[in-house]
Amino acid sequence: MRYMATTAKPILTDEKWNQIQHLFPPPPPRPKGGRKRVDYRRVLTGILFILRTGIPWHELPLEMGCGSGMTCWRRLRDWQALGLWQRLLEHFVQELGASGRLQASDVMLDSSLVPAKRGANIPDPTRATAASQGASTT
Repeated sequence: MRYMATTAKPILTDEKWNQIQHLFPPPPPRPKGGRKRVDYRRVLTGILFILRTGIPWHELPLEMGCGSGMTCWRRLRDWQALGLWQRLLEHFVQELGASGRLQASDVMLDSSLVPAKRGANIPDPTRATAASQGASTT
């Protein structure tokens, strides 16, 4: 019996990449040359792989061609500072809404998505509801 090698399903399809690549910032100039940067699609694939599998950054397989785990981590940090992840979230929410796959009743917000504005009410501390512990008898 012969076994045929199969390829894994891509984490980031050509279709999805073509939809979002315009959201990424232009690569910074490199007047002094140096090592060629790993392209954005490969790095994004590495980031998504790490987030999906939960492996540590330093264990990203180099064979994937996504650069090192540190490269992916740095780009994750830099893209967060530039607001890229927010733009990606907005893009996918619009896409899902336009296709009818996301209804307003399906949407949930939490404090990581909606910042408290200045002067927002600060909640009172939670009061203890249990009785106080007595002295240990052991």
